[in-house]
Amino acid sequence: MSGWEYKVVPAPKKGIKGPGIKGAENRFANALEALMNQMGAEGWEYQRAETLPSVERAGLTGSNTEWRNLLVFRRALVDAIDDFEPELLPPPVTISPVPMASLAVDTPQADTPEPEVAAPSAAADHDVAATPDAQSQPATQAKDDNGVEDINDASDVTASLKKLVSQRLEDKSTD
Repeated sequence: MSGWEYKVVPAPKKGIKGPGIKGAENRFANALEALMNQMGAEGWEYQRAETLPSVERAGLTGSNTEWRNLLVFRRALVDAIDDFEPELLPPPVTISPVPMASLAVDTPQADTPEPEVAAPSAAADHDVAATPDAQSQPATQAKDDNGVEDINDASDVTASLKKLVSQRLEDKSTD
């Protein structure tokens, strides 16, 4: 708790009738009791009664000092941490473990010799001529509709890019 909050209300001026309550003094006490119970139900704690001056206007240019009877109530301020109520999350969903046998990968045994890989021939060195469709395609690189060469070898990418950039620069300089 970091402090108090205060509320000041005017004291009742007139009593309240009730069953079995007779006399002006008892009616006034009933009105005061009803006010205090109402404030207590809202969380306010009675502190004291005060009689304080109030300067009020009287006529066009004058003023009067009226004495007012006030009741002082207080209640504790609630910190934000006191209002914090964390929400509990549901427990995590458990997943049944997968048996290791189902995850087995076909790996060669240590005593099984690995198959030998044949050395690539000169014709199969990432060239279009090594593909089955080589007879229908020329061995040179083809150009698409924009004049860009179709690159079949990754090692030629840098050279082809340099060539393309130089061509574009030449085209712009002639414009």
